[in-house]
Amino acid sequence: MIDLYFAPTPNGWKISVMLEEAGLDYNLKWVKIGAGEQFEPDFLAISPNNRIPAIVDHEPVDGGEPVSIFETGAILLYLADKAEQFLPHDLRGQIAATEWLMWQMGGLGPMMGQHGHFKLYAPDRIEYATGRYRKEVLRLFGVMDRRLADHDFLAGEEYSIADMACFPWVQTYKRQEIALEHFRHVKRWYETLKQREGLRRGMAVGRDKINRNPQDDAQARRTLFGLKE
Repeated sequence: MIDLYFAPTPNGWKISVMLEEAGLDYNLKWVKIGAGEQFEPDFLAISPNNRIPAIVDHEPVDGGEPVSIFETGAILLYLADKAEQFLPHDLRGQIAATEWLMWQMGGLGPMMGQHGHFKLYAPDRIEYATGRYRKEVLRLFGVMDRRLADHDFLAGEEYSIADMACFPWVQTYKRQEIALEHFRHVKRWYETLKQREGLRRGMAVGRDKINRNPQDDAQARRTLFGLKE
């Protein structure tokens, strides 16, 4: 059994999607990030960067003691190896899936996160910051669009953990006011993935617990953004 330490965010959904797609049994461990539970010692023992998600696998393939993993890329690679699914078996497919997974972790996720922060949550709207991150997000959507012009999925012709990593972030396009119709290959990919039952189940986890306006809660404002009253 796998414990998933989770909050309903794009990064959290990467892992719930993978667990649902792979058919792996898991228990949800809710982490109330607005209340600061990610800073508690028990959580830091498995996720020293105080970020969700993290997992604890109580039945690792080596038969040893439970193993904990933090960082979504590491978790996805671990689960793909455990399930023997969603990571191509051929060398070039593995390279492509890993490249695009790292591209999401180093680019798409952080840049969309920063754009979303300055556009939606920052107490002062800073035109330069919002514009800078918006330009970078649009550039990254263009990179993704060019890749998908010649491939069904990011790793090639096979759905993989790279697609799972990118989908929850791309799904924020409406709130971030990204015109998906300007990226027709990304839109085709997005609409295709939306039909997957496992992905839909994974993306449904925690939907009823989303706080779309954490800046309006005093404790969440302090915890998440470092903002005082």
